[in-house]
Amino acid sequence: MSQSPDFDTFVQQDFGTIADAIRLHAAARPDNPALRDDEASLSYGQLDALMDRVAAALQRDGLKTGDAVAVCAASSVNYAVLFLGALRAGVAVAPLAPSSTPASLARMVQDATGRLLFLDAGTVEVLGEVSGGVRRIALDGSAHGESFDAWLAAPGARPAPAPVERGTPFNIIYSSGTTGEPKGIVQAHGMRWAHVRRGVTYGYGPQSVTLLSTPLYSNTTLVVFFPSLAYGGSVSLMAKFDAARYLQLAQQQRVSHTMLVPVQYQRLMARPDFDRHDLSSFHFKFSTSAPFNAALKADVLKRWPGGLVEFYGMTEGGGTCILEAHLHPDKLHTVGRPAEGSDIRLIDEAGNEVAPGEAGEVVGHSAGMMTGYHGQPEKTREAEWFDAGGKRFIRTGDIGRFDAEGFLTLFDRRKDMIISGGFNIYPSDLEAVLRQHPAVQEASVVGVPSQEWGETPVGFVVAREGVELVEAEALRAWANAQLGKTQRLSRILWVNELPRSAIGKVLKRELRDRLATLDPQAGSA
Repeated sequence: MSQSPDFDTFVQQDFGTIADAIRLHAAARPDNPALRDDEASLSYGQLDALMDRVAAALQRDGLKTGDAVAVCAASSVNYAVLFLGALRAGVAVAPLAPSSTPASLARMVQDATGRLLFLDAGTVEVLGEVSGGVRRIALDGSAHGESFDAWLAAPGARPAPAPVERGTPFNIIYSSGTTGEPKGIVQAHGMRWAHVRRGVTYGYGPQSVTLLSTPLYSNTTLVVFFPSLAYGGSVSLMAKFDAARYLQLAQQQRVSHTMLVPVQYQRLMARPDFDRHDLSSFHFKFSTSAPFNAALKADVLKRWPGGLVEFYGMTEGGGTCILEAHLHPDKLHTVGRPAEGSDIRLIDEAGNEVAPGEAGEVVGHSAGMMTGYHGQPEKTREAEWFDAGGKRFIRTGDIGRFDAEGFLTLFDRRKDMIISGGFNIYPSDLEAVLRQHPAVQEASVVGVPSQEWGETPVGFVVAREGVELVEAEALRAWANAQLGKTQRLSRILWVNELPRSAIGKVLKRELRDRLATLDPQAGSA
């Protein structure tokens, strides 16, 4: 099914809006499926009409272009309708992670908006009373706020035109939800339009079906969610990831596109019934947000039809690297090369660019950079680096090195790098060795204080199912025999699972906290 001439012209514009793209699809193919979850589905005609009702309701309540609303809920059709309708009104959306602490959520709600908070029954407990006098609207129609259906403007309502420009805030995504002061990353409509323009490479269109099991409050999800709809495809939302259910839906719905974080790929590929599912409809699979080890990428390429694309970047923007793994099977240890329009460089501790072949902190510039951290100019300045000509870059905090062909290999977060006896130790090097042991499924290494060395590395490991467990000390001896003298692990601890965020990032702070509560001689945690 080809696009309409009107849309082909529209998407080639230097700037456009996703809300207008959906309007075009609704006019051309009103009955084409747009959104579905386990309980509801919408065609493009229905989605477009509901977006109008959301936008009109927001305008009725006094919100204007540049204002924001907050939402803390599981992914659903109504969540998506709210997000898209707000964009049509020029209102930014602050999607909040329900996994955040109540204190952090309170600060986020206060920082983002003093007006409207959208929620559901699953998040009301963590929200508690943090929203104060903010008006609550229940997306699921539960008794924890005004009914979303009742809040909507009347059927047939049309909003007043809302002026939206490239720099108009699109969303505010918070980078800290467990400790510290939350930082609201303001992303503009121009950034999202750059993602849409890039989408033509990946075959989105009216025939595509995208399955998303990562949450809508994560930028990981949004980089695929919006292009899927902007090109007129169908999006299927899972409120929570379940490997068996995911494979069932992928086969039943003939899914063509998906975004998964590495731990989800790992769980899917480990299922005994994976190869019994028909996944031949897939065109592209995407991944981002966490380290994706080369062996797992190779397994996905071997057993799962369609291309595999890894994006490396930050929610703050500042450039993207892309690895089209199916085209570069010899570069699976890398995160690819800088995307078109991305200027990626490496700097040392003093802020000077490093020589070719040397490692340094990754900084990036692109058209898709955040405006800044919402209301926190000092934090914004800390995240910026300027070259000699005054060009603005965003600091990633990641350490990496380019090879001779321009592919970027990442080592670790700068803050996670261990300095032991004056030597820099990259935890990822140690984790890669631990994962080679037949008894180890997953591994994470953190640095802990040491009187003798300043810091020393400690490994947390998860056992591979069905394999005989080895003693922690024996595993440590095995790993240290393969590591350099300055890299050697001081301790190994077996754990049932690694603590992770909702998008699969290992929470190393929690591992350090857990270690502090253990007896020094303990062998497990």
